[in-house]
Amino acid sequence: MLLSVLTFTACGGDDDEGDGNQSGQVDKKNKNANIPSAANGYNKAIRRIEFPALKKTGKQKVIVYRMTSTSYDKDGVNFSVEWDCDKRSQRWTCYQMHKGYSGKYSRESNFFFDATNLNSNEYWGEYTRFPGYDRGHICPSGDRTASKEMNAQTFVMTNMQPQYGEFNGYDKSGNNGLWLRMENQLRKWADKLSATDTIFVCKGGTIDSETNIITRIGGKLIVPKYFYMAILRKSSFGYAGMAFWSEQTNAWRTNETLGSHAISIKELEARTGIDFFCNLPDDVEAQVEKTFNPSVWSGL
Repeated sequence: MLLSVLTFTACGGDDDEGDGNQSGQVDKKNKNANIPSAANGYNKAIRRIEFPALKKTGKQKVIVYRMTSTSYDKDGVNFSVEWDCDKRSQRWTCYQMHKGYSGKYSRESNFFFDATNLNSNEYWGEYTRFPGYDRGHICPSGDRTASKEMNAQTFVMTNMQPQYGEFNGYDKSGNNGLWLRMENQLRKWADKLSATDTIFVCKGGTIDSETNIITRIGGKLIVPKYFYMAILRKSSFGYAGMAFWSEQTNAWRTNETLGSHAISIKELEARTGIDFFCNLPDDVEAQVEKTFNPSVWSGL
């Protein structure tokens, strides 16, 4: 398993082609992009389209989980995580979806801590499980089935958040949790992509405001009150964007449509304080973030 890590105390900025401006200068066409610099080790991955703007305060680590093969991504990137070392919690996971990530490999179910990139005082090592909650994947195992390696990486604990079973899971009666339904719908959209299309995803739970936290397990481990997905689809028609936002509750909520939780990316930014898809040119970013057309997203 290949990992690369970036530690920083302020926001730094790889586009989907893996290249990025390393001069440290702001691009006039993209003033809010993540900028590789000496302070962040000139990490080009932060310029990829799926990345949001890095948090500007506190101590963060961006961990890029890479595969030994570049057959699926030319830079070997599987997914990336922003980890808050002070809160000892994941802020978001971002990744790409296209036809190359689907295959025959099923869940490995071998959860593990990332002791390579995190010090013992940066994560709660006693929580091999989340008492009362599921270990909820943010980049799902089901989104990474093309190889054993990429699937196994999704079980790293930095890719987990505590989630209620009735929000994240399913039962023998056919009930599916709201979050699971959102993930399944996202996978359906990815399955319909053409060979040259990509969906860029950034997902996570709310950890930055006490009002958006349910509790802390044992007074330590944050349980987010809300979960979100920022979704950007690139096709021959251009870009389309939308987002999901839902309160985490311990109920099936089968009567709620996905459409009732669908919002624009602009609205999601207002609710989370996160600047999504900041590496897009500013004019493209502004247009796709404010424009949400439910009719182009089947299944809502």
